[in-house]
Amino acid sequence: MEIEFDIPGCMRVFKSGLVERLEGTETIPPSPSGDPANGVASKDIVLDPADISARLYLPDMAAEPGKKHPVVVFFHGGGFITCSTSCQYYHRYAASLAAAVPAVVVSVEYRRAPEHPLPAGYDDAFAAFKAVVAACRPDGAEPWLATHGDASRLCLVGDSAGGNMAHNTAIRLRKERIDGYGDKVSGVALLHPYFWGTEPLGGEFRDFPFDMNRVWDVACGDRFGRDHPYINPASSPEEWRQLGCGRVLVTTAELCWFVERARAYPEGIKACGWVGDVEFYETKGEEHTYFLLKPHCDNTAKELAVVADFVRRS
Repeated sequence: MEIEFDIPGCMRVFKSGLVERLEGTETIPPSPSGDPANGVASKDIVLDPADISARLYLPDMAAEPGKKHPVVVFFHGGGFITCSTSCQYYHRYAASLAAAVPAVVVSVEYRRAPEHPLPAGYDDAFAAFKAVVAACRPDGAEPWLATHGDASRLCLVGDSAGGNMAHNTAIRLRKERIDGYGDKVSGVALLHPYFWGTEPLGGEFRDFPFDMNRVWDVACGDRFGRDHPYINPASSPEEWRQLGCGRVLVTTAELCWFVERARAYPEGIKACGWVGDVEFYETKGEEHTYFLLKPHCDNTAKELAVVADFVRRS
């Protein structure tokens, strides 16, 4: 079969429409009774009425069984194309975050490209977010969220393409406020976020073994240009200033593919007129989303602590 697009070791898209995913295919089941390593219970649910699957994480409640916790709506990365909530390293990260804060974490299973090109994934992200807000009410359909989730302390968090999703979900919230909730979340954490643009930014690395520009083309089915605000916030300051929160955390790594975009985000969002606090954290000597594949290294522990502290202060 003839290949249309290939990221070595990650995925292949064939002209026939077949997609072969090579990365993030090792999955792990949830732990409804709690993970012995951290006490975090997890289960797979369907968010009503959005009809979107998610994996839900509940921190150890033994000490304070009735306590309300912050809520994290988490969007996994994978270029909008690969990985899932049950992917081994995303399950591990979401559980670690739930334990570290502690927080109730909802990891969203959005539709992936190229079978479902953007904005399908963005639509799922926003619908899931709205469903989580509703589920946190006392009469909410999901008991873990209704009993333990505090939607007034909700953060949108995502890594790589998931960071892009968190950003765009917060933009949409300002345009489509939720009745009884408002148009702002407590915080948005963008972990090594996937932003891009036609022109290189600063000393941006462009010598990839694949065509990085084509990743976006495949993800959106060529519906949006490479400088659309979805992928390049700086192309529309009017959109960017609408980010629906008052606190943003941006993390990156020195060798991350998108490090220049992450470094430019704090100054850029301030320059466009957004009012709020921006925190920035960069890990030296590490690569893009290193914390997923190196869960036990010191740098991973340090970055997780930064993210957990940000959510805890929501």
